[in-house]
Amino acid sequence: MRKYDWAAPLLSLTLLAFLLVACNGMEDQPKYEPLDPSSFFENGMSARSPVANTVARGQLQADSLLYDGQENGAPATEFPFPVTDEVLARGQERYNIFCTACHGYSGYGDGVVVGRGLTHPPSFHSERLRTAPVGHIFDVISHGFGAMYSYGDRIPVEDRWAIIAYVRALQLSQNATLEDVPPEVRPTLEAETKVVTETMSEDGSQE
Repeated sequence: MRKYDWAAPLLSLTLLAFLLVACNGMEDQPKYEPLDPSSFFENGMSARSPVANTVARGQLQADSLLYDGQENGAPATEFPFPVTDEVLARGQERYNIFCTACHGYSGYGDGVVVGRGLTHPPSFHSERLRTAPVGHIFDVISHGFGAMYSYGDRIPVEDRWAIIAYVRALQLSQNATLEDVPPEVRPTLEAETKVVTETMSEDGSQE
């Protein structure tokens, strides 16, 4: 063996032993676990609460319309962002997940839980809710109302607005008139309605 050939392996073993000892020491060093008490602070807690009125980066939520559904201290009548096809599709998806169990797929309050004895929610198609400002619906979703509990910690704020947009679409679909249909689409709708009506009449005459 050449002179000093043993030095490299010995150095490697020494470093490895040092690292193992150091890691073990860090694991076993005195430290506080979550919710451990402490005699160091006056309130006996080891964890410190944030300074009053502290706002985390990105959590200012200064937009009252978006985060509170309010305009000048009153329930908002407008959406905080444009309602696009993508917003409606997202709202339908979230509505189907979070809302249909109670409110039903069409919004009449006939979800599956009602058939199992839970409180019957109001229909979205009542005059009161069809004319209610969108800010009111946002407040109900965020904070709950009556037998409905809060979804503020379950549904992100943008998704709450998307759900409201879809609820408005449901309300329109159940209360629309022919005048609400674009003129270029009316002939197709009228033709399809005629076919359905004739089919129903034929079925009725055969009974």
